Amino acid sequence: MQAMSATPASPYRHWLPALSLALGTTLAGVSVSAEAQEADAAEPDRKTTPRYGAELEGFDYPYPVERFRFTSQRQEMQMAYLDVPADDPNGHTIVLLHGKNFCAATWEDSIKRLNDAGYRVIAPDQIGFCKSSKPEAYQFSFHQLATNTHALLESLDLDGVTIMGHSMGGMLASRYALMYPEQTEKLVLVNPIGLEDWKAMGVPYQPIDEAYASEQKKDAEGIRRYQQSTYYVGEWEPRYDRWVDMLAGMYAGPGGDLVAWDQTLTSDMVFTQPVIHEFDEIQVPTLLLIGEKDNTAIGKGLASDEVKKTLGHYDVLGERAAERIPDAELVEFPELGHSPHIQQPERFHEALFDGLKRLDHS
Repeated sequence: MQAMSATPASPYRHWLPALSLALGTTLAGVSVSAEAQEADAAEPDRKTTPRYGAELEGFDYPYPVERFRFTSQRQEMQMAYLDVPADDPNGHTIVLLHGKNFCAATWEDSIKRLNDAGYRVIAPDQIGFCKSSKPEAYQFSFHQLATNTHALLESLDLDGVTIMGHSMGGMLASRYALMYPEQTEKLVLVNPIGLEDWKAMGVPYQPIDEAYASEQKKDAEGIRRYQQSTYYVGEWEPRYDRWVDMLAGMYAGPGGDLVAWDQTLTSDMVFTQPVIHEFDEIQVPTLLLIGEKDNTAIGKGLASDEVKKTLGHYDVLGERAAERIPDAELVEFPELGHSPHIQQPERFHEALFDGLKRLDHS
């Protein structure tokens, strides 16, 4: 295991400004602090939340959307995906697996850069997400989603691919590599969740009905606050609003209840199906790209204060994961959050391509 830091060359790289997210309500007659006024001034302009269909109808993807139709669990399904060939192919294909609050479209920048480097890129929307089917009854599991993904790749006559997963997609990518090692050339994990077993660490289980009630309350404001805090380390840029609209628009649209239901079921999947305990069985060269300021931990809000303090420390979790995976290389971004490929795309992709080259020669 080789650990590297993707810290920028600036002499001020270790200095991080203190960032505060004020979530309280100011009472009438009470003055607002200067810090709170600055935070309000920095907030992005609010606008009406768009309304998209349950399969993200109305939201445009950066490339043509294909459909893989198949039967699963006695139901007819359609799995949306992007298949983007390179103008000057290098003979390699990379499969991009999105996270729970992401879609194939959020790989837009990565797809272009990978194409420019010669990769054919496949980016599916998993069943229950984005432009794919939203079944009312489905046994969601990482095994099932990996099986679906493998069936898609077989339909495209693809064998021997690099699997790259972000967030929840990292858990799925790990499961795919465990199930299909002979079809997986390399594994790339970008801030995967599931680097710790939250249930075993003391996070209480949330019943499905309670979780569903919480999902139904999600809106653009709450999604933006969470992303700002966790994905971008307190920072915000207007270009991030598109991804807030993408998610909030599904909840706000005519199929919002079904979207919330499938999101509830997949959250239960993430919480109850840890893959970390099998990391030592991964047989393929693996690249870990970790924004160390990430603090993601499913169910953290339900945990006691004592347990909360132990959760989501990616500066430690990335190193532990790299130690457990037999043939792993770790690249760390000390001041980035959960989405380093979106937060600092130039720097992230430079580290990605360098890492892929090293895996080729390992």
